[in-house]
Amino acid sequence: MPASDPADAVRAAVRAHYGAIAAATPAVAEPSACCAGADPISRNLYEPSELAVLPDAAVLASLGCGNPTALAELRAGEVVLDLGSGGGIDVLLSARRVGPTGFAYGLDMTDEMLALAERNRAAQGATNVRFLKGEIEAIPLPDASVDVVISNCVINLSADKPRVLREAFRVLTPGGRFAVSDVVVQGQLPPALRQDLELWAGCIAGALEEQTYRDLLAAAGFAEVEVQVTRTYDASSRCEGACATDAPAVAETLRALESAEGGLVSAFVRARKPMR
Repeated sequence: MPASDPADAVRAAVRAHYGAIAAATPAVAEPSACCAGADPISRNLYEPSELAVLPDAAVLASLGCGNPTALAELRAGEVVLDLGSGGGIDVLLSARRVGPTGFAYGLDMTDEMLALAERNRAAQGATNVRFLKGEIEAIPLPDASVDVVISNCVINLSADKPRVLREAFRVLTPGGRFAVSDVVVQGQLPPALRQDLELWAGCIAGALEEQTYRDLLAAAGFAEVEVQVTRTYDASSRCEGACATDAPAVAETLRALESAEGGLVSAFVRARKPMR
């Protein structure tokens, strides 16, 4: 990763990686990506009843590591924002949960993903949904405009996570909820791996350590911070079958973490914006 502009390099790698996946959907049934359906991180995250009401292309493009729409306990009438909404699966599920009196925004920086999400919105016939183009470090919404911020395996992809969390805090209403699924490191990733752009795009190199995540949320102003582990990955299962070309490096990293009593996990990260 070039030292002069690491954030730009990460952003370009992520945009290219996920743009290619969007362009291939739904031509392929299992996109090859480390946050994709062929990988243990993304497998079996949604109930069959949830998937049955969604367009096939939205399901095929699901690249997450959790199901924040269920864990966030969305309520009728709420306004929801999904950071890094991809093909739109969590936005469409959120729109159904908040109902006609609520609204769901999706934010993504990748043109191909936005086009795919809009096709999925039209196929779903969802009228309480809007997809926005932008970066999660600069959310194009006013202060205190949403009740819940969700995200699914995306915040780890940002090279400026403190700014992402400050922006999430800004757009939330007082008492609003931060409820995201993300890849989290327990222990320390080797510094060399954090320079690998392929591993950034594959949801590994940019993953925060658990305590760092807690500290950054608190620094952004959040209270009631919780990190709940939902899945744990080991060296033998992390990249099964036809997962991406990073499999040897990931397996080596996981073995090193495991030997130090750490690991790579999916976690549900929740926090609340204080009322005042």
